[in-house]
Amino acid sequence: MTEKTYTGGCLCGAVRYEVEGPLHPVHACHCRQCRRQSGHFFAATGAPKEALTVVSGTAELRWYRASAHAARGFCSVCGSALFWQADEGGSVEILAGSMDEPNDLRLAAHYYVADKGGYYEITDGLPQSRQGEEAAEASSGKGGEA
Repeated sequence: MTEKTYTGGCLCGAVRYEVEGPLHPVHACHCRQCRRQSGHFFAATGAPKEALTVVSGTAELRWYRASAHAARGFCSVCGSALFWQADEGGSVEILAGSMDEPNDLRLAAHYYVADKGGYYEITDGLPQSRQGEEAAEASSGKGGEA
């Protein structure tokens, strides 16, 4: 069976990537860091690090250490947020909005809803977690992998 290849990139097109599926279900992170980086909540899918290939724009791809345990990848030309990667573990989170359409991605859960912005409500009926693990377990059957 052949794995599906997904593609995506930044707003200006300087950074382009490919990722070999399958991908994790999309989760929405409402934590303060993700909201500040994206301007709203952060919707991301995930894949093993080795499944992701930056095919163009490696010189334009920058990594910002927003915490002691993870870095956020973005385009230095247009500022588009693209990736989130923990120092430990074997996966990389890929912003769902940076992926080319059409794709088969679907939102599966909401994390860190205790930190969500006061200007919106979450009413889609998907699993929610005040932090992260409960929603991950509900949406994928495995903690932290949704």
